[in-house]
Parts: sequence; C-alpha cells; structure tokens
Amino acid sequence: MAQARLRVTIPDGPWVGDVSREFPDARFQVLTATPDDGAGFALVRITADDTEPILDAVEAHDVVTHCSVMDGDDGMVTVQVEALVPLLQMVARRAGVPIEMPVEIRDGVARIDLTGDHERVAKFGDALRDVGAEFDVEYVQQRVNPGGSLTERQREVLFEAVDRGYYDVPRECTLTEVADHVGIAKSTCSEVLQRVERTVVREFVDDLPRRPAGLEAPEDDGIERIQ
Repeated sequence: MAQARLRVTIPDGPWVGDVSREFPDARFQVLTATPDDGAGFALVRITADDTEPILDAVEAHDVVTHCSVMDGDDGMVTVQVEALVPLLQMVARRAGVPIEMPVEIRDGVARIDLTGDHERVAKFGDALRDVGAEFDVEYVQQRVNPGGSLTERQREVLFEAVDRGYYDVPRECTLTEVADHVGIAKSTCSEVLQRVERTVVREFVDDLPRRPAGLEAPEDDGIERIQ
C-alpha cells in the first residue's frame, strides 16, 4: 500500500476552490463528503476572523444548491453543503481510492491524503489531470504491514531480539542470549530469525512500486512527484 499527500490546485468551478480564493486567509476543512449522482454532500468547517461574508459567498455560488449552518462559534462555523460538481469526490470515485478526511483547503489549494495500491494512487493523479487540476506530490511512501504472516512463536522470538538490542548497531545482545531468554537452542533461534527476516523482507519488497505509470523516482529535494 502507498500513502500519498498531494497539494491540489482546485480549478475554477467547484465552490470550495472559488470561495477559498476569494477569502485566502480563511481555512476550510472538509470533515465528511458523500458523492451522489451529479452532486455531493459535505460537512465543512470554516475558520476565519469573520465568517459571515464567507457564508454569503458559499450560499451565492452557482453550484451550491443548499447550505445550512450546523454549528457556529466566534471565528468558526460548520456548514452542510450540497453542491454540483463535487470535483474531488468524483476524482476519488473514478480512481477507486478513498480520500482521507479531513481535507484542508486554503486559497484554492487542497491538501489531499490518500492510501491505496500504487496503481490506484497513480490513477488518482491521472483523473486529476483529466479534470484540469494541477497538483504537486508532497510525498509518496510505503505503508506496509510487515510480519502479518508471522506465527506467534516467530513474533515472540522477534520481539525478544528487538527488545534486547539484537538488531541494534552495534548489537547489544548476542544470538545465544536471545535464545536463552526465549528458552530455545541457539540453532533454533537462528533458524526462526532467518525465517522472520525472509518473510518481512519479502512482504516489504512485494509491496514496493515497480515504477507504475505516473510515478517518478525522488528528485534531489527528496519529494516524489507525479507528472
């Protein structure tokens, strides 16, 4: 699985892009979002020194069909918005990868976090291009579950080895000491750890990208980018 964070410049049309550009100092947080046929429903928190003109702009936007205040406080208001052209929701549906909430938007730029296999993450980038949305990739990193197929005994030996510093550099514990603490022979301990290492490495490598379309190797600034 891959975790990615994108900075998406929302094109003209969707209300949250237009209104956030009109009020660049305001902070918009999409707390929940549900797509529907040709429309979308979202719960959005707006933080600004003065939220009244922002609410007026939201209600007056061409694609907004309904807007109601759910909660409000000084400098912060939560609204439920029904709108046409739910851009990010449509892109996520097309790519088959969920967007993690909340999504933060400032001055027309949305911070998007998503998790999925590399093919779907790359497809999300392709779908953004298709709707004319420009974006940068802040990072793409692996999200793995190493050791998911380890036995309870293998986990016990591995945890003992890690806790006692067997994998530290330099090592704080010998293989013999790990075996003694677990109560097994040194040869058995060695075999168990070799099987653990092979399993963990294979799981990690199997989940590494094989340069799927749309993903590049890291540039000098350490950021992987989708072109």
